[in-house]
Amino acid sequence: MHYYTDVLKKYATFKGRATRAEFWMFALIDTIVSVALYFAGPALGLGAVPVIVYTVATALPNLAVTARRLHDTGRSGWNVLWGIIPIGSIAVLIMCANESSTDESYGPYPGTADPLPAI
Repeated sequence: MHYYTDVLKKYATFKGRATRAEFWMFALIDTIVSVALYFAGPALGLGAVPVIVYTVATALPNLAVTARRLHDTGRSGWNVLWGIIPIGSIAVLIMCANESSTDESYGPYPGTADPLPAI
């Protein structure tokens, strides 16, 4: 859970790097919360309002952690804009799945141990 809260604390930090664990655990928890809200909203008579509010609230942290993850793979954070194109989202996810780069152009290597393997 700390991966999720760490990303939210750095919600507008586009500089630096994010490990695979940080990125993928945030993505997993974000997806679980979105699905839960998708079903809970109509059950509570609120329709899609909860999931829309959550999606808007986490849009900036999502962009920031993706840009930091791209930095960790040695790519520019601007590659996150490929997500605008429908098939570009798949390309961004593939780029985020790559191993960390030892290049320190975007800051120091975030750690030597990465507990989650690439997907």
